[in-house]
Amino acid sequence: MDLDKYFKKAELIPAIVQEKGTGEVLMLAYMNRESMQKTLETGYTWFFSRSRQELWNKGATSGHLQKVVSIMGDCDDDTLLVTVEQTGPACHTGSKSCFFNKIV
Repeated sequence: MDLDKYFKKAELIPAIVQEKGTGEVLMLAYMNRESMQKTLETGYTWFFSRSRQELWNKGATSGHLQKVVSIMGDCDDDTLLVTVEQTGPACHTGSKSCFFNKIV
């Protein structure tokens, strides 16, 4: 698979992570070419940490892994929708989803 088309605009691409069973949006993270390649190779999510400037495998320390079911690119090839089977909570706070702070 040619990954270049996803990284024409920027070195990082947003990846929206969604739970397969419920359709719930679990989190948003960023992938670079290397983390996307590792995700495709391993079948588990890998991301690039903007704050630490390094790759991270979701769940490597917590055990709350994300098994990839599918990856879809959007119409502009600049955002990914990653559908996963989530083990445990997705958020580092212990919440199932990172989206729990209601604004409106």
